[in-house]
Amino acid sequence: MRTSAFFLSTLKEAPSEAELVSHKLMLRAGLIRKLGSGLYSWLPLGLRSLRKVEHIVREEMDRSGALEVFLPAVQPAELWQESGRWEKFGPQMLKIKDRHERDFCFGPTHEEVITDIARRDIRSYRQLPVNFYQIQTKFRDEIRPRFGVMRAREFVMKDAYSFHVDLADLEREYRNMYDAYSRIFDRLGLKYRAVAADTGAIGGTGSHEFHVLADSGEDAIAYGLESDYAANVELAEALAPQAARAAPGQPMTKIATPGQHSIEAVSAFLKVPPSGVVKTLMVVAGDQREVLILLRGDHTLNEVKASKKFLLNDGFRFATEAEVRARLGTEPGSIGPVGDHGLTVLADRAVMSMSDFVCGANETGFHLSGVNFGRDLPEPVEIADLRNVVEGDPSPDGKGRLGICRGIEVGHIFQLRTKYSEALGATYLDEAGQARPMEMGCYGIGVSRIVAAAIEQNHDERGIIWPLPIAPFEIAIAPIGYRKSAEVKALADMLYQELSAAGIEVLLDDRDERPGVMFADLELIGIPHRITIGERGLKQGQVEYVSRRENTAQTVDAGGIIEFAKRLVR
Repeated sequence: MRTSAFFLSTLKEAPSEAELVSHKLMLRAGLIRKLGSGLYSWLPLGLRSLRKVEHIVREEMDRSGALEVFLPAVQPAELWQESGRWEKFGPQMLKIKDRHERDFCFGPTHEEVITDIARRDIRSYRQLPVNFYQIQTKFRDEIRPRFGVMRAREFVMKDAYSFHVDLADLEREYRNMYDAYSRIFDRLGLKYRAVAADTGAIGGTGSHEFHVLADSGEDAIAYGLESDYAANVELAEALAPQAARAAPGQPMTKIATPGQHSIEAVSAFLKVPPSGVVKTLMVVAGDQREVLILLRGDHTLNEVKASKKFLLNDGFRFATEAEVRARLGTEPGSIGPVGDHGLTVLADRAVMSMSDFVCGANETGFHLSGVNFGRDLPEPVEIADLRNVVEGDPSPDGKGRLGICRGIEVGHIFQLRTKYSEALGATYLDEAGQARPMEMGCYGIGVSRIVAAAIEQNHDERGIIWPLPIAPFEIAIAPIGYRKSAEVKALADMLYQELSAAGIEVLLDDRDERPGVMFADLELIGIPHRITIGERGLKQGQVEYVSRRENTAQTVDAGGIIEFAKRLVR
């Protein structure tokens, strides 16, 4: 492709609303343009990379034995009402009406649609297993769309759904998809981790997320420093302390702590580490019961874990300041578990190894020190793993310690089991002629999100550094004085024609631009390899080659440049 025949639209500065590096660079490099909140148009340069991601995903899904379909983006409400998700999915779902006032949604996902196909067309165990996939546009009405295509309202997704006669066959396909996803991310040239994960709103039993590793990632990943263990922090188990709780050694004492509301402030004021303070949170369960949650002061509540505990499994929210005052007579920064408050207490495992600890006194401006379970307050009603793991915690697999890194979720696979097949009546007849619900799996990849994630992982101060498999072009030819020097033009044209004929994707910058402008644009858009042709070098029979990733220049014999260039990408 010649730049004179291509739409290359670069910007010197990114719009002020762009926060993430990928968002800034995608706008500056002319990959996307914003249409509205969370809505982006893909321009020719960006679409080339998007299509390459799609191509790799499609090849590996086909290789895995999955069958491609294309399902409607607009879905009737009746299906979602059958599954019980019409209301449950919440305000993320874009609901619309047709001219007859019938309800539809712009599909955020397609479990209901594909299960409807299965219940209509699959009758016998002989038709199973089967795995259908599509690459389709989805819409989720994000409350705060941000970060460009990383968290857009409209996005491109690969979603697949498998149907099976039993759990054993579902587990086989789940492993097949795990392996297919690993091949996809290997081929994309990305550093990634597969981690055990919570099933969230999709439901089911087991699940794994695939994360592109990047410091800007929204998700924290816990991984074994000495093992293969990896899990989203939402799911990673914080093991119970092994040491027995020490006997009380101090009397409980009420201490004035004026103006000290946070754990950090109380800790500094009393000269005790945060690990010696109990953090007390008041929450309201789904059935309106008020519950106190106890955590060690240096730990953070894991809301996903807490919502699965018996006391809170109908959901919960944090109590308002007014609710805390009405129930405990104090402000949130001074609440504690001691006293006749009448609330059920749910404690994290780590709290149960603490003795002589500090906690709120349920009186504004006061805390208690030397507090002990069994003497000053009853043992909690329920003790559970309620916190996020931290760096250095024991690995749940019993092998060494945990490290924490950041990741961008780009893929998620689920064992749905019979959640949707039972709700929608998707059954098959087994060998004995008995009707049984189909076991199901669900497997998603954020195709458009991968493009942004790749940039988050691969960039420098000059712009994007594309992994070769998804670069919009593989080689850039930068002729200096293309329209002024016949020798430069002749070699640039010949090199362009030869490489293009060999199936290599080449961008020839035939604009009448200064070298500085030309190099800045080519570095910004991130083409992996650049060959510079100039009169001065040609007089010595040489051209210059620069690797975008290594940013090192080397001279190459002009007579051998074609074979040299072919070796770069083959």
